[in-house]
Amino acid sequence: MSDYSILIQGIKRKTGIDLSLYKEAQMKRRLTSLYEKKGFRDFREYFEAIQSDKEMLDEFLDRMTINVSEFYRNAIRWNVLENKILPQLLEKNKRLKVWSAACSTGEEPYSLAMVMATHIPLRDISILATDLDAGVINRAKVGLYGERSLKEVPKSIVSKYFVKEGQSYQVVEEIKKTVTFKQHNLLEDRYDSNYDLIVCRNVMIYFTEEAKDQIYTNFSKALKPGGVLFVGSTEQIFNPEKYNFESVDTFFYRKK
Repeated sequence: MSDYSILIQGIKRKTGIDLSLYKEAQMKRRLTSLYEKKGFRDFREYFEAIQSDKEMLDEFLDRMTINVSEFYRNAIRWNVLENKILPQLLEKNKRLKVWSAACSTGEEPYSLAMVMATHIPLRDISILATDLDAGVINRAKVGLYGERSLKEVPKSIVSKYFVKEGQSYQVVEEIKKTVTFKQHNLLEDRYDSNYDLIVCRNVMIYFTEEAKDQIYTNFSKALKPGGVLFVGSTEQIFNPEKYNFESVDTFFYRKK
């Protein structure tokens, strides 16, 4: 058995995370640089160390998940959400059930709240935000970001929903209150149902085709008829009908 296979089996036993569902070449590259930096010779040695060191395990989970995020990432798509998708959803229901899946450090769910607030009062906004990595969830709850994360945010939104603290920007409490953060594994955990909107962007590119198929199937089941899935700009679904979806705009799919 290869040392990478030993790592895969051990991590699955320890955490429930199945690394075989992630693209192997990308995952190996990322984790090899991590264990070499720590002075280990191979994946087997590295896993033995992870077993007894919680800090090292947390670092492993952080490296395994890709925590690159910013507010209003690909701003044109957020404009479509604000001006086309949300008005259509709000015609049917004034209180939307919304899920930001694989939310990383929180920029995405907070962006969602800010966009939704152009249509409905903040008190009527409730967003579930989930990620595999407990470390990034804790950072998301704090809601403090560097200037680079805000480069796509309209100036009017920055002045309305952020407070400058030194070189950083703090999301205001009114926005933070609209988001509930929880740990969730897209490949293992149960999905809730009856969502009006699910946003899952820039994470599917790291999964195998088998894993993507499983996740898209689960997203479809989790959406109510007429609900919308919003994906990342490199994650177009080429066979949406397989999941009972129809394309309503680029990177937006409505459940039939």
